[in-house]
Amino acid sequence: MGKFNGKVVLITGATGGIGKASAELFVKEGAKVILTDLTQASLDELSSSLGKEHTLGIAGTVTDNKTFENVVLRGEKEFGKVDAVFLNAGIEGPVQLITDYPDDDFDKVMAVNVRGVFLGLKHSIAALKRNGGGSIVITSSLGGLRGMPKISAYIASKHAVVGLMKSAALEVASFGIRVNTINPAPIATRMIEALENGFSGGRDSDIKQRMEKSVPLRRYGTPEEVAKLVMFLCSDESSYITGNTYPIDGGSSAK
Repeated sequence: MGKFNGKVVLITGATGGIGKASAELFVKEGAKVILTDLTQASLDELSSSLGKEHTLGIAGTVTDNKTFENVVLRGEKEFGKVDAVFLNAGIEGPVQLITDYPDDDFDKVMAVNVRGVFLGLKHSIAALKRNGGGSIVITSSLGGLRGMPKISAYIASKHAVVGLMKSAALEVASFGIRVNTINPAPIATRMIEALENGFSGGRDSDIKQRMEKSVPLRRYGTPEEVAKLVMFLCSDESSYITGNTYPIDGGSSAK
């Protein structure tokens, strides 16, 4: 019997590395999963691989209020409820000094990473209240706990996500709803590859090795390792945990 038999989980950014690994793990443990991301084709592919009887894929952007509301309501209509939500969608933006950082890119990063989480909280909380409680997990970053040069919008957005989490956790605790962030870095996904290229200007073939050596465990984490933490925070095993940040970073935050 799976840990999530009879449970319904909503995942944003579902077709990316961490989102996909989380969806796979939740389905394996018996959950029905509402998947959302930008393109229907990628969602249909993921849904087919996981089993269409276990999943519902709905394309849309997390920055749009009506779209997010539709995802939640359609998920409830299909599966009857929502028990847990993983607000995972996010983008990294360009690697630029603040003085050179394009205004439009700053606005885009903040829209996806902060407004997207704000709207996700708004509609997820409503759904979890209707269900009598539940858990919300938000993907922040190690960059939500410390600074880093040349990715100011990303760092600012991931700090903001932690603030939203703490406010939400205090607002909804009396409804039996828990809210936490995971703070991963570096994880072997498309995003870390983009950041490698951005920091090196595409000219340093050894940057991955050098970045791995900067991690105390001397390697990148995997999306599957992050998914296990997400599942724990969504499960009843973490029933007394709320309002906190959970680094999964190979020891990087200990430095």
